[in-house]
Amino acid sequence: MITHDGGEVQLMRTLPKVVVVGAGHNGLIAACYLARAGCDVLVLEQSARPGGGARTEETVPGYRFDLHSVAHNIINMTDIPEDLDLAGAGLEYIEMNPFSVAIRADGRRIRFHRSIEATVASIAEIDRHEADAYAAFMDIALPVVRAVLPSIRGEGGLGELPTRVVNVAQALHHEPLTLIRDLLGPYDSLLRRWLRSDLTRGPVSAFAAHANVGPNVPGGALFAFWQAAYHLFGQWHAKGGAGALTDALLRRLDSYGGQVRCAAPVVRIDASGGRVRAVVLADGESIETDAVITAINPKTALLELLDPPLGGYDGADLAAARMSNVVQALVHVATDRLPPYPNSQPGDYHGLQSYVDTLQEMTHGFIQAEAGLLPDPLPLYAFTTSAIDDTLAPLDHHTVYLACPAAPGRIDGGWDAWRDAFIARCLDVVESRAPGFRSSIQGVSAFTPLDMERMEKWPLGHPMHLDITLDQLGPLRPTRHLANHRTPIEGLYISGAGTNPTGGIVGTPGRLAAQALLTDQGR
Repeated sequence: MITHDGGEVQLMRTLPKVVVVGAGHNGLIAACYLARAGCDVLVLEQSARPGGGARTEETVPGYRFDLHSVAHNIINMTDIPEDLDLAGAGLEYIEMNPFSVAIRADGRRIRFHRSIEATVASIAEIDRHEADAYAAFMDIALPVVRAVLPSIRGEGGLGELPTRVVNVAQALHHEPLTLIRDLLGPYDSLLRRWLRSDLTRGPVSAFAAHANVGPNVPGGALFAFWQAAYHLFGQWHAKGGAGALTDALLRRLDSYGGQVRCAAPVVRIDASGGRVRAVVLADGESIETDAVITAINPKTALLELLDPPLGGYDGADLAAARMSNVVQALVHVATDRLPPYPNSQPGDYHGLQSYVDTLQEMTHGFIQAEAGLLPDPLPLYAFTTSAIDDTLAPLDHHTVYLACPAAPGRIDGGWDAWRDAFIARCLDVVESRAPGFRSSIQGVSAFTPLDMERMEKWPLGHPMHLDITLDQLGPLRPTRHLANHRTPIEGLYISGAGTNPTGGIVGTPGRLAAQALLTDQGR
């Protein structure tokens, strides 16, 4: 397009300077930072709707459920929401406190409050010695979390060095070799070592399993230590559902002048001559661009879409990155009342409700799922966010989000054949803890790993893209050479759940990728 300005003829750019592939929260955060810095940004999303893992939809008529994430914890441990003024764009977070309640089959209840003292008091109502063990475990876990947080937040400057040294020193203060052993081991061993019984081991493992890492995986102990992070920062629900984060990011991006196109699947990234030149859509449209940030599975981006694919050592290293067969499967249940847990308290419906009685059943669940089997017994937990958010269901009705953290991505016989059996098993578990629950059901919808793979294009329905193990975390994610969000291809950057520092609703991968691009452009 040609325009006149002060009598001079100027050629105005009509093509985007930066294309972001993927409109999940990391892609939108990257786009916001780029647009705020003055870049001309276009975000391309293969799905008909943006959001990826942060979406909320009416899966049962009249009831709105999150499709993936429910609690936005880690992003609220960063300053990203404040830095982008997402509250000013309509985002409101509600604290879920207690953040977890153990709904045991034997009727005993443990309530995990934001306050460690209140949590210890809840445990002490049943077992004083168990309460003391949990308090001692938190004494060990708190400095571990504080030592890890700067990496999660993307803080790597020299100004952060003194604080990080102090945090590491505090973490190592208690028998350094013991702590190193604990961190390198599985959380099955860690919890058996530090906690006295399944009274606390079971529900703590339910939270640790959020990382899609099983209790028997070496190096998984960090995710049990992460229990302390919920005491430090709490657990948070976005009012209106997880999609409220996406909506706020879209409003902020629009205010910065960025654009989003949905139903625009990218099938090729043209990188002839060692630099990004264009992205090509499924309908054949070619969009020339100076730079690309992919906010999708990095293996898909660099080994399948990139033309020519990433080769050499870097390509082989990325191809070797692992993804297990264990993912999450969901059942959305619309009800006319909350699950009738005996002897419940109002706060019992605020956060996660764990039905995991023993650490052993979680361990066995991951082993069975890895082998392509539906676990028996079925590890399960629930969220009833309609108890604190009246925008999700009709008046006096509720949403019950059931999640199995140890479901097989590929199941023997296929998920289409197993869907009804999975739903029935989930409902049986809840009925056993809340007699009369089935009579409250108004509608049910399942969201299996196959559904996630079909809808989100996530291999195996894996929302983290790659396993979050010690050798694929932080500066090793997805590989050591790609962890700075740069690639050997000029103008090509990577973001998303499979990149540094971690998966989940974090936002840091989006911000770091944008910062890498801006730094390279001298902005």
